[in-house]
Amino acid sequence: MKVGILKEIKIAENRVAMTPAGVEVMRANGHEIMVEKSAGVGSGFSDDTYVASGAEIVSTPAEIYAYADMVMHVKEPQPSEYDLVREGQIVFTYFHFAPDEPLTRAFIKNKSIAIAYETVEGSKGDLPLLTPMSEVAGRMSVQEGAKYLERFYGGRGILLGGVTGVAPANVVVIGGGVVGTNAAQMACGLGAKVYLLDMNLERLRYLSEIMPKNCFPMMSSPTLLRELILEADVVIGAVLVAGTKAPKLVTREMLKSMKKGAVIVDVAIDQGGCFETSKATTHKEPVYEVDGVIHYCVANMPGAVPATSTMALTNATLPYAVQIANKGWKQAALDSYGIKTGLNIVKGMVTYKGVADAFDLEYNPVEDVLVSG
Repeated sequence: MKVGILKEIKIAENRVAMTPAGVEVMRANGHEIMVEKSAGVGSGFSDDTYVASGAEIVSTPAEIYAYADMVMHVKEPQPSEYDLVREGQIVFTYFHFAPDEPLTRAFIKNKSIAIAYETVEGSKGDLPLLTPMSEVAGRMSVQEGAKYLERFYGGRGILLGGVTGVAPANVVVIGGGVVGTNAAQMACGLGAKVYLLDMNLERLRYLSEIMPKNCFPMMSSPTLLRELILEADVVIGAVLVAGTKAPKLVTREMLKSMKKGAVIVDVAIDQGGCFETSKATTHKEPVYEVDGVIHYCVANMPGAVPATSTMALTNATLPYAVQIANKGWKQAALDSYGIKTGLNIVKGMVTYKGVADAFDLEYNPVEDVLVSG
């Protein structure tokens, strides 16, 4: 199979979908790899390194879309790419269709095979291709929250962990999954007082056993959230419902009750965000203010640390890319539950219910499409 690795064009996105080491593995499996010129530079990988691993360097994304059977991105294709995607072409990337109707309709129209990293499920219901970036984003969320608490950025001017004789900051983390757990661990490590909210009692019991003593796992409810954000210095939104829009858990009215100069970090912004006042930002313009509260809503947080993120992402995605390339998308989906759950749009048919529900589109169960297609 001919596989194309595209240069990311989303603002301040420096990751790349495959490392040179990944290229070498794909070549060992008999596949041709095309890499767009300078695709890996932001992550520390030169074109020469890719060539040494067996890749062909091409000049434009149009060449990759024209010749590759499967193209791989990190972030969702941008509008300038919509018309380049061919019917039947496999596109393997983070799509996050549910909050993005133009993207969804473009991929229905082009009749490609859209396999979304974020909905690939593991055998235990986990999300193995989302997990490494969730770890990065969770840890980064605390770094960013601590930075924007500084007075220079309009924050409250407090140190997250406090110092001797001075109380630490209060951090509220909404969601006890991978993002939330990593965020809470980082915040605890810096000495903050951390409230970690989740709605799964088993998960809370587990978190109570493993988290430091300055972390307080609690059963989430609107009442508790309203109480906690009154004293919160940083609130981190870490709620994920795979493949669907994130629920709006913090309303505009709740926001008004927060301290001036407090910071919210919405890690769920890729799925629409879990704060009513959230809107996607970029690394170039990461924050804005509503009612005196600083909002950090960067939609590609791991892109700020691409050397770490690219290696972590390739470690996770490469086995799936090899399966798809070796077997073709359909046989790979029949053989692998994870790849099957990754299928979001197939030849113009929406095969992921969360995406269909988001825009009131016809839903075609993936099992039916695999049998008939």
